[in-house]
Amino acid sequence: MAWWKSWVEQEGVTVKGSSHFNPDPDAETLYKAMKGIGTNEQAIIDVLTRRNNSQRQQIAKSFKAQFGKDLTETLKSELSGKLERLIVALMYPPYRYEAKELHDAMKGLGTKEGVIIEILASRTKHQLQEIMKAYEEDYGSSLEEDIQADTSCYLERILVCLLQGSRDNLSGFVDPGLALQDAQDLYAAGEKIRGTDEMKFITILCTRSATHLMRVFEEYERIANKSIEDSIKSETHGSLEEAMLTVVKCTRNLHGYFAERLYYAMKGAGTRDGTLIRNIVSRSEIDLNLIKGQFQKMYGKTLSSMIADDTSGDYKNALLSLVGSDP
Repeated sequence: MAWWKSWVEQEGVTVKGSSHFNPDPDAETLYKAMKGIGTNEQAIIDVLTRRNNSQRQQIAKSFKAQFGKDLTETLKSELSGKLERLIVALMYPPYRYEAKELHDAMKGLGTKEGVIIEILASRTKHQLQEIMKAYEEDYGSSLEEDIQADTSCYLERILVCLLQGSRDNLSGFVDPGLALQDAQDLYAAGEKIRGTDEMKFITILCTRSATHLMRVFEEYERIANKSIEDSIKSETHGSLEEAMLTVVKCTRNLHGYFAERLYYAMKGAGTRDGTLIRNIVSRSEIDLNLIKGQFQKMYGKTLSSMIADDTSGDYKNALLSLVGSDP
């Protein structure tokens, strides 16, 4: 399933929310769970992981109206560690959450390029516009300018190009002549010459639609006798290579890309909790069910079984509740 089709698939949603929803008793349940000595984490998990984002916003309003306290701040003071990080992530409206993840990736020393690449390469034009708007409202600066200040060279250029969202084209029309020309241009820019014309790669990968790029990749393989991925790996390196490969992966199979992100967040020693939390929270109301199916196909195990093996306690329970039953 390519990326441009995945935004309208209701069967992809794991967190559908409560059908008989009333925010007031939910707010009261949360208040009681955090009142006095000790915290009832399971009660918090039961409410917040089983409500959709717009319902959580209504619960927060009711909580403030009934008890005069900010729900997110109260949760922060009562919870800690990974569970706190996950539950607070659930409380952000979607675009504000992604804006926060981008801001956190750039603030302080060092930049988490992987986070920026993941978000920018996998979102639609509309989503990117909403993220940019939320970023400016919350942080008082332009996302594009902050990316330019925080990255450099070709990585900066590919990220700024991706931010424009020029790859959206839902018509599905492909001009075979242009696809062949693009494939020839990519071959000339990489395999055919000594050195690489990075801007040619960036321009084609960031401005052509997914349906068009699929045809370009086919033509390229015919001309070069190797896949576009293999050429990118041999012609580039570091974060630029990661960015280009991410665009290709998201074009070929968006759900496969997210399945891979989740798998490698848990594979080996230690867990990349930031990647795990971000991808489960941000996809839970879009296409997480479809990602789960792809995960099982690619790795021969379910996403929930890997989460159960790799995490523990209330954090594990909250993640599993968001992921839902196995496909």
